[in-house]
Amino acid sequence: MKFSHSWRRYRKAILALFFCTSLTAAQAVDFMPVNDVNTGMEGIAKTVIVGDTISTFDVKVLGVMKDKGPSGHLILAKFSGPVMEKTGGIAHGMSGSPVYINGKLVGAVAYGWGFADGTIGMITPIEDMVKLWNIPYEKNLSRPWDDKQLIPLGTPLMAYGFDAASMDYFKSKLPQYKYETYDTASASGDETAKPLEAGGSVAALLVDGDLKLGAIGTVTYVDGEKIVAFGHPFLKHGSSNYFMHNASIFTVVKSYDAAFKLGSMGKEVGSVTEDRGAGIAGVSGVISPGIPMRFHLKDLDMGRDKTSSVKVIEDSEMTPTLAATSLYNMLNKTLDRSGAGTATISYTITPRGKEHKPLTRTNMFYSSDSISEKAVDEFYNVIDVLMNNRFINYEISDISVETEVTQDKKTAKLIDASASSTIVSPGDTIVVDVTLEPFRGEKVVKQIFFKVPEDQAVGQYTLEVRGGGEIPLPYVLEKQKYNLTDEILRRLKVHKDFDELYDEIQKTDTNNQIVVEFLEDGISLVDEDGSKSVKKAKLKDVESKPMPGDVKKKIGQEDLGSNKDDDNQIEKTAIDTEYIVQGDGQFTIHVMKPADRDKALAKRVKEVKNQIKMEHKLELEDQSKKDKSSKKDVKKSDKQDKKTPDKKDESKVNDTNAAE
Repeated sequence: MKFSHSWRRYRKAILALFFCTSLTAAQAVDFMPVNDVNTGMEGIAKTVIVGDTISTFDVKVLGVMKDKGPSGHLILAKFSGPVMEKTGGIAHGMSGSPVYINGKLVGAVAYGWGFADGTIGMITPIEDMVKLWNIPYEKNLSRPWDDKQLIPLGTPLMAYGFDAASMDYFKSKLPQYKYETYDTASASGDETAKPLEAGGSVAALLVDGDLKLGAIGTVTYVDGEKIVAFGHPFLKHGSSNYFMHNASIFTVVKSYDAAFKLGSMGKEVGSVTEDRGAGIAGVSGVISPGIPMRFHLKDLDMGRDKTSSVKVIEDSEMTPTLAATSLYNMLNKTLDRSGAGTATISYTITPRGKEHKPLTRTNMFYSSDSISEKAVDEFYNVIDVLMNNRFINYEISDISVETEVTQDKKTAKLIDASASSTIVSPGDTIVVDVTLEPFRGEKVVKQIFFKVPEDQAVGQYTLEVRGGGEIPLPYVLEKQKYNLTDEILRRLKVHKDFDELYDEIQKTDTNNQIVVEFLEDGISLVDEDGSKSVKKAKLKDVESKPMPGDVKKKIGQEDLGSNKDDDNQIEKTAIDTEYIVQGDGQFTIHVMKPADRDKALAKRVKEVKNQIKMEHKLELEDQSKKDKSSKKDVKKSDKQDKKTPDKKDESKVNDTNAAE
């Protein structure tokens, strides 16, 4: 029999509809309220031990623990049967296993005793778990809970594609969670979406894509597209947007601490929307976009060129760490080594909406220890500052990263600098020639043009010449003298709005720049007479001065507390180089009115001319003395010659005598 194309399309639509319905089919079951649960009741629990096959084990109620859980009562129970004998008791990953008594759903296996064997545990009542579907209407759902003897059947993180160094970095950034992470693998069939059912496995992911990081637990109950699982919190983040995936179990791994299920994290099938004391709740068929990340990484030494992509959950606390850990891991994979190197990293962070433009930064980093870790530090900090700023809810829609790494040490020392003039007027340009000495390379000279602002007040200033990543030495001395820690400086620095914060991140100096800037008035490491001898920094009246980086009030500004846009701005010029520039130096600059400047310059020129004349005169006198000395030596030599017979003549005489 032949079918028309329209019938084939209709059949595909029916099958798709049937499949979607099967993924979220309601599992009609009655609940048994915790008030109806009595000591001695027996039932069963469902969970997966291997693959996707649901197994059962026996449950016997020992009693009800009033208000002992984070969301209310807990049911104390004894677990037994062949499954328990095989696993050695309840294991991590069994959390959420549904418990049935007389065919009614009582709740989820969720906790164990800290001092008991693995066959004693606690059940979270189902009536508390399904409240997670109505969080907007439920007040004070999570109650105070501090019973140290109850241990959640934790949710060890399964890590797919991550190396050990990356996981150590991840845990160091989020020590409060005390994560246990285990490497896992993929399984055949992971790319096929499977229906979620009570007793089956489910995974809540923090990272998805070429890398995966998440927790595997058990589904407790399904009602249409809605599910509840775990029976205890995962991260207890409240309303959340984790990625909900199928999961398949390889085996239950026995351990001295606690057994755990080792499994793969399969197809994404929905979103986890709540993470609270009674467990997690999710919705099938609704895929969370997360924050997509794209990496393009190059190892210049080995010629490796790799691209990869992941998506991470959007969470102000965790996103910076998840994003940085993913980049760190991808760098490790691309380099296939650890240790020293130089990295050039460029990243673009695109926000949702059109209110703010994408933020793009390029920077260079060198590390003698771990270039992968060094390269991600700024990346982590920028995302953290943006997502946790005090002004707006900054939502990221996309992140892209380009990185090049080499083992070469691409650094350069700033060893000398000269300024075209140290006597200037507002609007003048100072030409600064900077000499760099690259690591094991020939010296190079870079030229920078620094324009004195048109509205700069007259006075004496310190002109700093430094590498972009260097803290000016006068500020280092000031920090040390007054014990100004980085934390104190961070707290004292206040931005007036998000735009100012955003602009500062965008324009912050990079390590490969040479920066020329005015420092706070009153700090100088150069003698006023212009000599190169170094003396102690002048730190007079520091308490009454603005923070480091500020400059003297501009002409026309009434006070330092003014709200004008150019208040407290550092006047500076920067140029990019192919090196990470290290070191700094300072000039004392005198800003004068044009007439005074011209007089001072004329005086300086006259002084220089007089100095040149004096030096020339001294040179002539010195030469004259040398000439006179030379003439005396010649006369003295002539006298000696007259007294001493000619050796040739003497020889002739001797020869004649010999002949006679």
